[in-house]
Amino acid sequence: MGDSSEDGVCGPPVPAVVHERLAADRAAALAQIAGLSRDFAEIVEANAGVAVDDEHDPEGSSTAFERAQVASLLAQARDRLTDLDEARERLERGDYGRCEMCAGPIPAERLEARPAARTCVLCAAGRRH
Repeated sequence: MGDSSEDGVCGPPVPAVVHERLAADRAAALAQIAGLSRDFAEIVEANAGVAVDDEHDPEGSSTAFERAQVASLLAQARDRLTDLDEARERLERGDYGRCEMCAGPIPAERLEARPAARTCVLCAAGRRH
């Protein structure tokens, strides 16, 4: 996501490339949210006519686990969408690629792996004060 110079050092992220990556990741997150929302609705609908007593229903504990698992995955996908939207806002403000804790640059490799990263590696690991 950065420009490579002849000495192998990466420059700042190219806004157009970053914007495309964030848009693609956002589309993937929206698709994941839609799929998980359908899965959750199907689980709820399938169990609407079943006894509510999970403890005594032989399928109750697995149903409750499945519902909780899908709900957790859905929450994570929504958090990812929020992170991507906030990264896009940072890009528009010109703050993208800057650590929110130390204001230093976030390495291009980190941004490639985690385009919505807010912190540099040292700050994320808690090693910088």
